[in-house]
Amino acid sequence: MKNPIIVALDVPGAAEARAIVKACGESIGFYKVGMELYAAEGMPFVRELIAQGKDVFVDLKFYDIPETVKRATAQVAQAGAKLLTVHASKAVMRAAMEGKAGTELRILGVTVLTSFDEGDLADLGYTLKPAELVRHLVARGVEAGVDGFVCSPLEVAEVRSMAGPGATLVTPGVRPAGGDTGDQKRVATPAEAMANGATYLVIGRPITRAADPAAAAGNLLRELGV
Repeated sequence: MKNPIIVALDVPGAAEARAIVKACGESIGFYKVGMELYAAEGMPFVRELIAQGKDVFVDLKFYDIPETVKRATAQVAQAGAKLLTVHASKAVMRAAMEGKAGTELRILGVTVLTSFDEGDLADLGYTLKPAELVRHLVARGVEAGVDGFVCSPLEVAEVRSMAGPGATLVTPGVRPAGGDTGDQKRVATPAEAMANGATYLVIGRPITRAADPAAAAGNLLRELGV
């Protein structure tokens, strides 16, 4: 099994992110740049990581008119990023797929955030339970030809059955056995997520806030048998 861990660089600036990358050393080769770090450092930091030989997951959850999504996706693709998130709207996903054409970038439709439960969906006007909404969004993504999805480890098995063996499935909400769940509501252990069909696991605090991030990553990889 290849290393499935993507470390989330959920920090306020490049200095903190560089420190995490240095501390992880050779144990981690894939990093997520999300909204906080992107707002501070933008594409130059994404390119910096890529220049160091790292794979980068740009987690910005694009949602706009199709032409804007297409053009923005093309910028991310040209930089050499490996993964990009967009909202699981059929029009948005199709536009992103057009924007990345001819590149290795893979487009992931975001289903239901792992911090959301049934009450959160009701607040947004949905009458569906999280698993039902996930099924609906994945079906739209499959129709749009998207490369994969971001989904809870609790739903990844069903998403895998719907999306097929070639889909890239990324699961946040992964916590080591006995670990603090933090602000996540729908979680599972790394081994459970992988057994259920995940391709990659996004892991932040259990590694980035560990006294020894490389050792924490190593422990997780041993748990996974990597």
